[in-house]
Amino acid sequence: MTKNLICVTCPRGCNLTVDFEGTDVKSVTGNFCKRGEMYAKKEIIDPTRSLATTVKVNGGIHPVVPVKSSSPVPKNMLFECMKVINATTVDAPVELGQVIVKDILGTGSDIVATNYD
Repeated sequence: MTKNLICVTCPRGCNLTVDFEGTDVKSVTGNFCKRGEMYAKKEIIDPTRSLATTVKVNGGIHPVVPVKSSSPVPKNMLFECMKVINATTVDAPVELGQVIVKDILGTGSDIVATNYD
């Protein structure tokens, strides 16, 4: 199977072509540097994404506080993670770096506040 990707590891944005079978990457072409090859393999074998959103705040200055995942989460779990986050409400005050959801859905990633309220 062949998949075309645009590498996002640097501003160059190389157009990559990945030939693979299942999770066995046969070849990566179009990359200018080694990082492009590593990105393509990771994207085929185990795609992950950083997650940034907001969480509702009770009794705060603002109705929501921005949050992000402490590490990337599996791409196929993003919508499930958002269901958990959307159902979460935190009481003010919220501290910068405060863990809002610990180890979301067993991913090993915490959802942490990126501002305070």
